[in-house]
Amino acid sequence: MNKPVAQSRSTYRHFLSIPTRWMDNDVYGHVNNVVYYSYFDTVVNEYLIRTGVLDIERSQTIGLVVETQCNYFLPFVFPERVTAALRVARIGASSVRYEVGLFKEGADEAAAQGHFVHVYVDRVTRRPVTLPDALRAALVPLVVDHG
Repeated sequence: MNKPVAQSRSTYRHFLSIPTRWMDNDVYGHVNNVVYYSYFDTVVNEYLIRTGVLDIERSQTIGLVVETQCNYFLPFVFPERVTAALRVARIGASSVRYEVGLFKEGADEAAAQGHFVHVYVDRVTRRPVTLPDALRAALVPLVVDHG
């Protein structure tokens, strides 16, 4: 297995500043690893809500996380601000692979990075559905070519 390399800020397409909270720190004096996943969820859902393709109360199609992963390079500590950076690596028929980098203020290399995969489903039946056209259109500007 190859050792992961921290990605550059320039490889991402959307950015969101998120403050750390006092309660995010753990007994070891840094932001606990599980909090990083909340940053992932926050930047993705903020983008979907802001672009008008997710209404958390009424959307017929919702994304369920089916896979997630994170590599940690540098710790965050309260009261730092995290810049969560978002890109899309793959858009499938009913799924999307989001990639997220977490950056310290002013840093060019990620302090942590990872991904999660949403499978889009019908809110009621929880069965996979084809991505709605509006969602697909909102995601296209985030797509990066890894080739």
